[in-house]
Amino acid sequence: MTTPSYPSGATSRRPVLIVGGGLVGASLAIALDAAGIDAVMVEAAAPRIGEQPSYDERNLALARATVNGLGAIGVWAHASAQATPIRHIHVTRAGEFGSVRLDAARHGVDALGWTLPARELGAALLRRLDQCTRLRRLAPARVETLEAEADGWRVRIQAHEGPVEISTPLLVGADGTGSFVRERLGIGVERHDYGQTLFVCTVTPERDHAGRAYERFADEGPVALLPLAGRRCGLVLTVSAGQAEAVAAMDDEAFVELAQQRFGWRLGRLSRPGRRHPYAIQRVAARELVAARAVLVGNAAQTIHPIGAQGFNLGLRDALTLAELVADATDPGAEELLADYAQRRAADREGTMAMSHGLIQLACLPQPLLAPLRSLAMLAFDRVPPLQQWLARRGMGFRAAPPRAVLERLP
Repeated sequence: MTTPSYPSGATSRRPVLIVGGGLVGASLAIALDAAGIDAVMVEAAAPRIGEQPSYDERNLALARATVNGLGAIGVWAHASAQATPIRHIHVTRAGEFGSVRLDAARHGVDALGWTLPARELGAALLRRLDQCTRLRRLAPARVETLEAEADGWRVRIQAHEGPVEISTPLLVGADGTGSFVRERLGIGVERHDYGQTLFVCTVTPERDHAGRAYERFADEGPVALLPLAGRRCGLVLTVSAGQAEAVAAMDDEAFVELAQQRFGWRLGRLSRPGRRHPYAIQRVAARELVAARAVLVGNAAQTIHPIGAQGFNLGLRDALTLAELVADATDPGAEELLADYAQRRAADREGTMAMSHGLIQLACLPQPLLAPLRSLAMLAFDRVPPLQQWLARRGMGFRAAPPRAVLERLP
């Protein structure tokens, strides 16, 4: 960890102040450091892998563009050995005949994405943060007050070393779904409770996953299996909120039986479930991405349904776009820069949120009259080359106006 150089009670000025040291906040801090921009990151948790709540047991499906971006800022070198390539994706709907199959080789790439446990990505971020030379980290620390100034914000922070005041022309809220920064900026949110709870764990299938990721829609919600090393798979099982307590109380045998019933037998019998972790699912979208000399990124800007595994992928594109704009600017909090950021992120953000919400509405809720149309739509995306290419590119994270760091030449 880079040791803060502020004496207790001192006031310092930094071009960028990031509130939140989770996956997206840490990625932004690293990207700014790589661009030669001084920044401060305020982290609620101590800078250790076991302390960060976002460095947990979830298995992240990282889009190809995301891995490109992590490579560009020097994080992927610390994570690649723990990652598993996704070379095929298979999407179905329980009880219906349509399916979509994506194949990396068909689209001229070695992998559509990679699976990586969140704790491993967190460990990689911590190792890369230790290499930063322009970043100052306050951890554990919390923001106590935000005071608007003519040219930025004065932020009072209670750090481990004592109280610190920092003046900054750009305040970044990367502090998650219940963002303190967003609330203090007066930015409202739109909420949607899906009435669902997600359980994540690992399982061992009878047959080798061969680098294939599965997503299966059903009335109860989606279930997914993500390829992991050692023939293990990451299981993502959605149940109704009313079932969550009963599912949490199941023993391993009953839980695997439920997962088997929901997923099917494409990989044979499932066994050896790991520790289960439940997550209640809500959609929380900020009505604005920017305010005067302030910006929201990641879950502070939008927390979306995990269907399609787009949350961190979207948040990283937030972070890399902002870093790109700040690196080219003389004033990181200028009104024009923030307006450009909001405009650059609009299509990607709105499209990804609409996709995740729409999939739940169309693919998971019981609508028997739509069943034939759903199946035909899946067949079209599976067999019509332009539709297949469109879907694959977006699934790999190449959509709208992506940051330069994620780009590559694709066929």
